[in-house]
Amino acid sequence: MTTVPLLQVSDLSKSFDDNVGIFGTTQFAVVEKISFNLEHKQTLAIIGKNGSGKSTLAKMIVGILKPTEGEILFNGNRLTFGDYQYRAKHIRMVFQDPNTAFNPKLNIGQILDAPLRLATRLDEHERNQKIFNTLRLVGLYPDHANVKINTLSISQKQRVALAGALILEPEIIIADDALGALDATVKTQLMNLMLEIQERLGISYIYVGQHLGIIKHIADNLLVMDNGQMIEYGETRSIFTSPQNEITKRLVESHFGSVLDDSSWRE
Repeated sequence: MTTVPLLQVSDLSKSFDDNVGIFGTTQFAVVEKISFNLEHKQTLAIIGKNGSGKSTLAKMIVGILKPTEGEILFNGNRLTFGDYQYRAKHIRMVFQDPNTAFNPKLNIGQILDAPLRLATRLDEHERNQKIFNTLRLVGLYPDHANVKINTLSISQKQRVALAGALILEPEIIIADDALGALDATVKTQLMNLMLEIQERLGISYIYVGQHLGIIKHIADNLLVMDNGQMIEYGETRSIFTSPQNEITKRLVESHFGSVLDDSSWRE
């Protein structure tokens, strides 16, 4: 018996119009025919230099951008652009900069209550319990619900961002370089927190970023992009130890100093 992948992306593409004056418009491709599968309780990392198309790909999957071509299946069901209410319950996103992600006038409880009010029929008591439990899950206290978001540290704000992604109990969380800008200690704490939550809840992650050390630690599989195209895709360990594309090889060498070998995965 074959199991259906949690997420199947097939030939996903995105083009934008480029105005060229008297000659009219032409289209330029930002993402071209990307295909991959994401299994339950696994992490896929998407890497590539700036402008490679990785964030555009993530925004199509979460439903922010409409694909020009291609198909996205969630649990075997086709997702359509505009299915915001359905998709918001199953695929959530954590953005890179938590300082710009929130209204600074709101407290944490108000921030976490908003998606519950929009997407569920829970009463106020049930929503409060859900907020308290989710805060505990990300290493914060229920009392934090009454704290203004702008008084928190960057680390605490990123925990709130993660709580906001978790509050509707999605199967997939897309993290768009959510750890890259943090200092090393905080980065490690949040990376391990994400892995603990994955183990506990069975969530799948798509991690978009450029920090290969994080990706080595958290990602089961790796998709490498360049100029909108997928140039390599497979098991993270296999790609880091035996990259098949010269661009991938340079990315690995620039971060680790050299291509890795199997000893890099020994406990």
